[in-house]
Amino acid sequence: MSVAVPAGRVAPIRLRGTLRQAGIGWIFILPFVVLFAVFYLGPLLVGIGMSFTDMRSTDVSDPLAVNVVGVDNYLRLMNDGAMRKAALNTVVFVLTALPLTIGLGLAAAVLLNSGIARLPAAFFRLGYYLPNITSIIGIAVAWKFLLEPEAGLVNRLLELVGVRGPNWLQSTSTALPSIIVMTAWRSFGFNMVVLLAALQSIPKELYEAAEVDGAGRWARFRAVTVPSLRPVLLFCTVYSSVGFMQFLEEPLVMTRGGPLDSTLSASLAIFNQFGVGNYGYAGAASSVLFVVIVALAVLQLRLGRRR
Repeated sequence: MSVAVPAGRVAPIRLRGTLRQAGIGWIFILPFVVLFAVFYLGPLLVGIGMSFTDMRSTDVSDPLAVNVVGVDNYLRLMNDGAMRKAALNTVVFVLTALPLTIGLGLAAAVLLNSGIARLPAAFFRLGYYLPNITSIIGIAVAWKFLLEPEAGLVNRLLELVGVRGPNWLQSTSTALPSIIVMTAWRSFGFNMVVLLAALQSIPKELYEAAEVDGAGRWARFRAVTVPSLRPVLLFCTVYSSVGFMQFLEEPLVMTRGGPLDSTLSASLAIFNQFGVGNYGYAGAASSVLFVVIVALAVLQLRLGRRR
């Protein structure tokens, strides 16, 4: 026997049910919210506040005694030649490494999804993806030995074909390209795995229809594969560019930012300022880098959605 509920009580009952569901949801996400506030949001706000002071390492014991300098640290950034060089190197790194990484990931995914897929595909996926989960420090140290001018494997192989290899990491013309190549080799495996999953979800009927219309392999790639992968390519672009804007370990281990600051990145320049105790100035540089990364991600998402 069902009991009718008065119409006036339906809304309060629904409201209580909605609040109960919201409360249960907050209980589940509360640990993440607490950890995010303590380890991410809190330090972010502290760093922004620190950027308006002249705080140094000697002021850590009494942080409230520092002087407020307003935007002086930001004005100093504009006139700092090393910081401008670091910003330029970061822009060159992102503009070069990003298309190289996405291109290698897409090429590997297409190959694994076609002819090479008949071979042990899991072996290739593991081999390509393994560098992405290996320690950046370990990879940087290994590549530093590979690029040694006298005993490095790269120059030894070049000698076999009669070419004398340069001092890769000590030349201003080859140091940054060497780091870019190493980073692309290490990073493209992630994009490959994501793009491969997206390729396998494209309906085969689309390719069959394009083939019936007389489209060749390249035409099917342009007309079917690329449009179907556009959302995933956007994700890979945003994800990779955000990471590349913060590249630090590679130049720190391989070149220390040299020679002549040719591999000095924005993150490494900030790291150096923290190392010498210029906390306020480093906080200003970190805040600018954070704003640039957020603006770049938002711009990429908007342009991608419009297309």
